[in-house]
Amino acid sequence: MKKTLAINLGGIVYHIDEDAYTLLKDYLDKIKQELKSTESEEEIYNDIESRIAEIISEKIRNNRQVVSISDIQEIIKIMGEPEDITGNVDSGRSKSEQKKYKRMYRDPDDRMIGGVCSGLAAYWNLDPTLVRVIFALLAFFGMAGIFIYLVLWIVLPEAITVAQKLEMRGEDVTLSSITDFMKDEFENVKRNFKRK
Repeated sequence: MKKTLAINLGGIVYHIDEDAYTLLKDYLDKIKQELKSTESEEEIYNDIESRIAEIISEKIRNNRQVVSISDIQEIIKIMGEPEDITGNVDSGRSKSEQKKYKRMYRDPDDRMIGGVCSGLAAYWNLDPTLVRVIFALLAFFGMAGIFIYLVLWIVLPEAITVAQKLEMRGEDVTLSSITDFMKDEFENVKRNFKRK
């Protein structure tokens, strides 16, 4: 019999066994330590925590209620070591071990109407203008373009989290990619703020 604890991770409550809690706490503490010198430390940490919560939710769907140490070890393998954030140490993971998930989302950051065209462009690595022109031509020559756009607007979820935005572009959702994405976003906000 193992002792279990209730934790709040990314706004969701999970039951976790004591060994897994210790490993997860040490892992998150190391991440905080690596992020100390980063300007947007709190935002990056919250996104990493949210991604870990998403992975845990996927793992405990099938009538499991408690997060085990093997779940946490697998999460660490997926996310990478805390040293990956600053590039101090090579994670030792080969490219074949890294799983890339590419999913189709609507892109809220580069949208004209609903983000469908920019989401499709990000998924297929195309220029959003090209996809917009294709939809405009389809709409001009018939209602097919409008109908397809509306269906995709309803069906495709919006990329809200950092993990979803990375998946939309086909990038690994690891500690270093989340950190790099958040640093880029922070720099973009600073640049846009200086322009105004």
